[in-house]
Amino acid sequence: MTQLADNVILLLAALLLVGVLSTKFSTRFGMPALVLFIAAGMVLSRFIYFNNASLTQIIGIFALVVILFEGGMQTSIKEIRPVIRPALSLSTIGVLLTTAIVGGFAKFVLDVPWTESFLFGAIVGSTDAAAVFSVLGGKNIDKRLTSTLEVESGSNDPMAVFLTVSLIEWIQHPDTALWKLFFSFAWEMGIGLLLGILLGKAAAYMINKINLDSSGLYPVLAIGFAVLTYGLAATVHSSGLLAVYVMGLTLGNTELMYHRTIMNFNHGFAWMMQIFMFVLLGLLVFPQELASIAWQGLLLSVILMAVARPIGVFVSLYFAKFTFREKTLLSWAGLRGAVPIVLATYPLLAGLANGRLFFNVVFFVVLTSAVIQGTTISPLASRLKLVGQENETQPSLMELVALCKTDSEFNHIEIKSHMLIAGMQIAEIGLPDDILFTAIIRNRNIVTPHGSTIIMTGDTVYVLNPKAKREEMKAFFRSAKGKVAEANITSI
Repeated sequence: MTQLADNVILLLAALLLVGVLSTKFSTRFGMPALVLFIAAGMVLSRFIYFNNASLTQIIGIFALVVILFEGGMQTSIKEIRPVIRPALSLSTIGVLLTTAIVGGFAKFVLDVPWTESFLFGAIVGSTDAAAVFSVLGGKNIDKRLTSTLEVESGSNDPMAVFLTVSLIEWIQHPDTALWKLFFSFAWEMGIGLLLGILLGKAAAYMINKINLDSSGLYPVLAIGFAVLTYGLAATVHSSGLLAVYVMGLTLGNTELMYHRTIMNFNHGFAWMMQIFMFVLLGLLVFPQELASIAWQGLLLSVILMAVARPIGVFVSLYFAKFTFREKTLLSWAGLRGAVPIVLATYPLLAGLANGRLFFNVVFFVVLTSAVIQGTTISPLASRLKLVGQENETQPSLMELVALCKTDSEFNHIEIKSHMLIAGMQIAEIGLPDDILFTAIIRNRNIVTPHGSTIIMTGDTVYVLNPKAKREEMKAFFRSAKGKVAEANITSI
């Protein structure tokens, strides 16, 4: 048992390292990293047998909670307010049209009953924000378009889940009244929206009021609220995914302590969950089963990309003030990813006869969408002249330092009694060029450094310095009264 556990831990480590490093290659080739994650899972499937759809669904739902929460927190209400209506039209009318068109073709391509063909359409009906922005992240696309895609991808997942679950129920219980489904839709979306707002406000209040021993606990508290939001929403049979997205949107647009700490944690955690999700998809796919349905999968992928998605976009945005070029880019930016993978496990667990067929075809849809659309979105945006030369908004100093996109860095130094600068005024110290004191923490209070400020033993001094002068800065603080001091210097 111990050897098995060690092997599993080693495997997880390898997956994480390969996943992180593969993002560098995906950026270079303009392809979403999820393609490489899936490939890694398929390679591993030759050595590891994994066929647990139930476990995949649980991990997938948890991953979606983390991904949607992170997406909601990084979305600015101010930026999305002008595009809420068209985005919601895309996430409702657009998803319904996509489901109907793909379902109609699936009836004949897959030779399945009508109800099951529309079920397949619902499974692949929603887009994936993580895949889109992994491609568009380095491009200065019109903010109106990226905001529309953000809101659409966050709000169309609940629609796809509702359609999938409802169609499975209808297949299993054909006598289900249609009015019950309409009532269920109104309940799920309405209560999910309400719970998201209420729990978002509750999370913001607690994060700002509670005094935890470590700043590292605040991101855990935020994730805990996100999972709680999904759990409560699911318990009352409302849309947990919508509730989580709205909760993240509410929390992210509230004045929040440790906001950047929470955001950085969420971003890394969301990446980790994406890696596990797509690797699991690769593990669940058996290559020997793919050959027999390859042409069906590829054909339905082309229909989704070239027919269903464009019709859904142009019809649902008919009254919106988007140009033909903008609608064209929105049509092509509808990448499929995490949600279809999770939804493809629902027919498997429901015991539907075509559950395995649907899962294998979804594999083709996700893979071809990532490879074909993922590698061509940026060139298309440039060709449509929807890409600017440079960002109009300059990033803040803290963002540049946190993202390692500047030649400077922050450090904090604990002042000891034997240090030469202990007891000296800042004006008397004679700081080297380009080294600046930015703040002093003294007895849990922030002291703004001035020339007359005295550096006292026990202070924590925050320093901004060029990375090239890191050693010079360290040597400066190590100078001591009569001996060489060891300064506790930490980069942040």
